[in-house]
Amino acid sequence: MRIRIPRTPHRLGRIAVVLLILAAAGCGGDDGSATGPVSGETATTTAAPTTTTAAPTTTSTEVPAPALPESIVSLSATATEILFAIGAGGQVVAVDDQSTYPVEAPMSALSGFTPNVESIAGYDPDLVVISYDPGDLVVGLEALGIDVLMQGAANAIDDTYAQIAELGGLTGHVDEAAALNTAIVAELEALAEGQPGAGMTYFHEIDSTLYSATSSTFLGRLYALLGLENIADPTDEDGWGYPQLSPEYVIDVDPDLIFLADAEWGVSAETVAARPGWDTMSAVQEGNVFPLDETAGRWGPRIVDFLITVRAAVEEASG
Repeated sequence: MRIRIPRTPHRLGRIAVVLLILAAAGCGGDDGSATGPVSGETATTTAAPTTTTAAPTTTSTEVPAPALPESIVSLSATATEILFAIGAGGQVVAVDDQSTYPVEAPMSALSGFTPNVESIAGYDPDLVVISYDPGDLVVGLEALGIDVLMQGAANAIDDTYAQIAELGGLTGHVDEAAALNTAIVAELEALAEGQPGAGMTYFHEIDSTLYSATSSTFLGRLYALLGLENIADPTDEDGWGYPQLSPEYVIDVDPDLIFLADAEWGVSAETVAARPGWDTMSAVQEGNVFPLDETAGRWGPRIVDFLITVRAAVEEASG
């Protein structure tokens, strides 16, 4: 039985469900460097399944390699993306209702946030991958003899590499996982080259009540790779990583760029401009308010896509 305890932020009861989803699915904070390393050289923590032979004696005892999972249920949108990216998609029989990528993932009505043990067991899985346990999920699955892998929210970029390597080892796709990590490292380094956002400030809006994510969070570290300065950092007095900013503060600081992680809920450059006083902000006046897609809440292979989006916005604003 392999179980990982997620490093999700504390005080989840303080905020709306949208923050619960983001915190449980990819935006943990810690006390490390704001940017974090791009290289994933030390992150491969899971070895490939092997066959071990005892030292030569009069008799030899061979320990069989553990069986690879043939029926995986993923209740983590990020894990789903990783599994398909490393070539393990054929072993996945069902994914949760938030696993919107890739399109060939077998989406179901299963929920990763309000999971039902009986419904999960109905797919007869030999491995369930989760990012969040509401309290009784692991215990319930264990009681049915189902293995569980819990991969919690990433705090640093190296956590992404580690989780990719771990899933590669467990599914028999070690080489593919290593190749994926190498590609991500190279692409992030290329995007960060020259820190094109140096000298520019930004506001990352999680929801319309103005919760944000500081540079200590996973997303903040990605922004920092480009040299961008986060206006939420000075407001995070308790070090939680997800302060709620006041409209007056955002207007007064007047960030160069505004990124909308709540765009999928109808927030847009137009609705931002309609807020009292926001039409005076330079980002609004100069058209530097940018919607984000679901990659802003995931820490798997598409962190590259997220950073491509942010870099394109930086270049547009700079041009």
